[in-house]
Amino acid sequence: MTRELKPLDLDGKSQAKKTEQSGGLTAGLYIVATPIGNARDISLRALEVLKGCDVIACEDTRMTSKLLAIHGISRPLVPYNDHNAPEMRPKLLARLARGEVVALVSDAGTPLVSDPGYKLVRDVIGEGMPVVAIPGASAVLAGLALSGLPSDRFLFAGFLPHRAGERAAILEELKGVRATLIFFESAQRLSDSLAAMLQVLGDRPAVMAREITKLHEETRRGLLSQLAAHYQTAPAPRGEVTLLIGPPREAEADMGKIDAALKAALPFMPVKAAAEMIAGLTDGSRKAIYARALDLKEELKDE
Repeated sequence: MTRELKPLDLDGKSQAKKTEQSGGLTAGLYIVATPIGNARDISLRALEVLKGCDVIACEDTRMTSKLLAIHGISRPLVPYNDHNAPEMRPKLLARLARGEVVALVSDAGTPLVSDPGYKLVRDVIGEGMPVVAIPGASAVLAGLALSGLPSDRFLFAGFLPHRAGERAAILEELKGVRATLIFFESAQRLSDSLAAMLQVLGDRPAVMAREITKLHEETRRGLLSQLAAHYQTAPAPRGEVTLLIGPPREAEADMGKIDAALKAALPFMPVKAAAEMIAGLTDGSRKAIYARALDLKEELKDE
């Protein structure tokens, strides 16, 4: 038995709208976000899909069974995880080809974010069958919202490698990224990771958020040096950890050197060309250097 799906649809053209008009869930793969802690953090649309689907593919059937029991849902479950994905993918594709509705969930949060699933989505798309996203909870976005760090640009880097050398190499790659960096980490490796981040990235603003939306939720903010020092002696915290590291600080331009370079260039170059050249050489702000070049051009005229 299928349930009518009632999505929020603004353009009237989505697959979800066609589903509503047909009176039931359209066959396809539904990527369903589930709570990261509080069981009430699930959308009405997600509940409709979980109630109306033919089968739910999940990382751990025990975890998903608990969530379904809380909401009074009983549907067939099949495991889909890193260990059995090559074997299970063809079976799920066969179900979809028969016209079934398959819901994909992770243990917590949005599937495919540090969880298995993207290969299944890729293959479903390759077969020309529908994929529908049912958005919801995400530790990445919840942590970013809590952090107080810049949110206009961010990069999710998942879990760092276990080995110190590999971990340092990845951090070195990320060192110059001008965005807030977001990581998942186990509580047991938190101290080592913070120490490595401090050594490679330098002392930046950082946030440790754990057990987000759960009873013992904790958010600890400070410089990387402060967090590293704290967890070097404090017991490893319990629960799931999301680490957020602020972007590198903008290097302060040496205005004395910039003025000298502009004064040397302006007698022989247009203002805009001189400003762009000096900005490229110094990594300074093009806007600020152009404004300074205009001032210096006037000063040079008066001399």
